[in-house]
Amino acid sequence: MIRLIHRVVTGHDADGRSVILFDDHAPNVTEIAAAPGTGVTELWVTDEAPAALDDDADRSLRPMHHDPAPQGTIFRVVEIPPEGESDAIDAEAVFEELGSRNRPPSEVSAKHPTMHRTDSVDYLVVISGEMTMVMDEGEVLLRPGDCIVQQGTYHGWVNTGTEPCLLAAILVDAQPPSVLR
Repeated sequence: MIRLIHRVVTGHDADGRSVILFDDHAPNVTEIAAAPGTGVTELWVTDEAPAALDDDADRSLRPMHHDPAPQGTIFRVVEIPPEGESDAIDAEAVFEELGSRNRPPSEVSAKHPTMHRTDSVDYLVVISGEMTMVMDEGEVLLRPGDCIVQQGTYHGWVNTGTEPCLLAAILVDAQPPSVLR
């Protein structure tokens, strides 16, 4: 079962006073069928820059998209279960479910089946658990409180721990690196 994420979203009333629009468990939760135990909870999405602040609709309620819209942002929490030795990841099915369009060349994806990139700068914080971030060159073990700035690079998430890893992620639309265009 994917962990429920509590969120609070603020806004303004007709007189310009601050109000709480949503104080709930974020309703847009996607469990990735091709990777049981993996889930993505969308907390908020914007599709423009600068972001419009006049809408009181729940902007998280939209179909899952891995990457932000042009000039958009995504605020989400990702839960990744530990990898068991017998668990086979159907990476193509996972990324198809996520709508990801940036799969790596085969020599890169050979490092780990979850290798991918986004056309965004991603700010991530490990909330709980541990995660190894695998890169084309090198890898790093991340623990609770560790922060990552992911600049459109190929990477994979590998949980070799004993508990699910919870990552908070903010994705901001960006131009692909010139070396990859």
